[in-house]
Amino acid sequence: MNFEKFFRLVSYAAVFCGFLSLWVSGTFGIVGTALFVAVMIAAWRLEGSRWQISEKLGTALIVLALPAFFLAWKLHIITFAGGEAAIASILARMILSLGIVKLLQRKSDRDWIFLYLMSFFEVLLAAGLSISALYLGTFIIYLLVMATAIIAFEIRKTSRAVEKKINGDKTYERDPNSESHTALPVRRLPTAAIALIIFIIALALPMFFLLPRVGGAGFGGNQLGQNTFSGFSDSVRLGGIGKIQQSNDPVMRVKLEGSAQPDSSLYFRGVALDTFDNKSWSKSKTGSKITFEKGDNDLIQVDFTADRESSSIQTIYLEPLDTPVLFALPRAVKIQGNFPVVYKDSYGSLSYSRSSERISYKVLSDRSLPTAMELREDDKPYIADVSNYRLLPPVFDPRIAKLAETITANTKNRYDKAHAVEFYLQNNFGYTLEQKAGGDEPLTDFLFNVREGHCEYFATAMAVMLRTQSIATRIVNGFHGGEYNDAADVTVVRQRNAHAWVEVYFPGEDVWMPFDPTPFAGQTLASSSAGIAGSINKYLEALETFWIQHFVAYDNQEQRSLAKSIRNGFIDYQAMISSYLGYAQNILVEKWWAEVRGDKGLRASLAAIGYGVAYIAAAILGILLLVWLFRKIKRLSIWQRLWDRFFKKRHASIVEFYDRLQRILADKGWTREPHQTPQEFALASGIPEVVSITEKYNRVRFGEKNLSADEANAIETWLKRLESGESLTPVSTSR
Repeated sequence: MNFEKFFRLVSYAAVFCGFLSLWVSGTFGIVGTALFVAVMIAAWRLEGSRWQISEKLGTALIVLALPAFFLAWKLHIITFAGGEAAIASILARMILSLGIVKLLQRKSDRDWIFLYLMSFFEVLLAAGLSISALYLGTFIIYLLVMATAIIAFEIRKTSRAVEKKINGDKTYERDPNSESHTALPVRRLPTAAIALIIFIIALALPMFFLLPRVGGAGFGGNQLGQNTFSGFSDSVRLGGIGKIQQSNDPVMRVKLEGSAQPDSSLYFRGVALDTFDNKSWSKSKTGSKITFEKGDNDLIQVDFTADRESSSIQTIYLEPLDTPVLFALPRAVKIQGNFPVVYKDSYGSLSYSRSSERISYKVLSDRSLPTAMELREDDKPYIADVSNYRLLPPVFDPRIAKLAETITANTKNRYDKAHAVEFYLQNNFGYTLEQKAGGDEPLTDFLFNVREGHCEYFATAMAVMLRTQSIATRIVNGFHGGEYNDAADVTVVRQRNAHAWVEVYFPGEDVWMPFDPTPFAGQTLASSSAGIAGSINKYLEALETFWIQHFVAYDNQEQRSLAKSIRNGFIDYQAMISSYLGYAQNILVEKWWAEVRGDKGLRASLAAIGYGVAYIAAAILGILLLVWLFRKIKRLSIWQRLWDRFFKKRHASIVEFYDRLQRILADKGWTREPHQTPQEFALASGIPEVVSITEKYNRVRFGEKNLSADEANAIETWLKRLESGESLTPVSTSR
């Protein structure tokens, strides 16, 4: 492949990588993708032909494209999804349109630079639309291709400038098939690009982990491909969670430490609601919130723990949601995150200042609960503060109260009544995500007609029936269970894990006890697929989690954690060394020296001296052996041979072979004088091999010619002869 064709190929690939990053974010569908690919193929085939549009026409089209694009949007000829993500989507399409115009016109150097910049902006916009492991893959490809394209561009530009200078013609245009094109190291450009990327990453990684963050936890706060959803506001209508559960999109990824285990018993608490009007739940106390600020170690204390053995730490990576709720295992005690304050309402729900971004935070929860015996003995009367948790709707079907009385007829305490209602609903009703119950009183329709529903109906039925028995209840919306990914050691909680359950208040223990009346079929929703597809999805999810944990959600809090881990590791390393030194001192001073002094007799003293001399001699011999091996390996040039073996790069294939020749001659006593040219020095030596190698050097160095494989092998043979001294002959010239 000649160089000009290679340059166009990598430049087109760089443009395509920009589009690919946008495609991964979901910005373009099938029609848009097919159209862009068709334009790229057409532009490639038109390169160098008279059908390419002129620079003036291209500039005019670019100028007209912006108002035309805006007008089409205003007239609803083209439409976009609402929200802040629409702005990025509009910019992406505008930039891509400008790039298409440049692809179709005759291109100068500045036009290629323009295309490179458009590709860069497309990748940058894609970072704001979708931060995922798939985007990471496209970004790595983009880096490699773009680095290769830029290197090729600079080689092309410099080569053309040199030829213009040599020919003295400012209007000189290079022949694409000329030999100087083909002589350029096309095959080595990707290797140079990879080396450049590795160098940049080596410099950038410390900056990424050390530089302070501004704003949120990274890009991707308003990505187009992520649909935020409701269901956790201050008012939730019956049937809302059933719609959420039909989606498989991830909501959060949770890493667990402590007493909690990744199983189906996990309940991530969201919001609690106390007022029911026959169709929806809401909060009666909407304005009462307590503000908690950061304290020591950047911790926000929102409660106090009673049992440290039952404590659990969760690291939660929360996707962008349209709610400020912070989800956590009940009962949250301490929170650590990249936000200054946390709010807690009178229902125990936690929230923060919403940023519409991915966030990560840690929660310490006290999961200890009273025993069933303690709850059965709790007969303390309610006080006025919980009267709102016992209110019934103004219009209420009396059959619900009669059903509750029948179910709890043989019970004498709050706990047994709650357990009886929970058991009745779990075992006498069916679970479905379909919206079957309806009418003015959907709860009545659910209990006495349909007898099927999803978690909100079961939770509502239990809460209302217990209220007819003067028991304080509320429902909680959150998430239940999740898929444990052993490759990433996280539990992936999805929208289908959205759940509602009941909390019953026991005043004597001062605790809200959770109950879940939903049948077990509704508590264990479909898990990930098994087999090969399941394994692939598992590792893809693990890769996604790694990307989010260590890059997307890497913020100031993570920086401090990293610094603390490094400091603790250094302290542990110091302690380990001190321990080893103390142990060695104990052996050497207290035991060995005591035996040498004769504390254990003459025989033990002589034996200790003998052991000491043997150890010293062994250490000296070991050092001498290492020195001998090092010199032997250096003399054999093993590393150089391994390099040549794996990278197929012989000394004789590049101009450095002449430096090797000079080093060999210098070792034998032959040095080149400053006034001597390489050819004069070779002729003065009178050695045929030196003359032949110098001629090859001059041809490569000044003739811009590459060595053939046979010539490279011949030079290597001549150099080895000179190293061994076989070809050196005495001469009378000065040295």
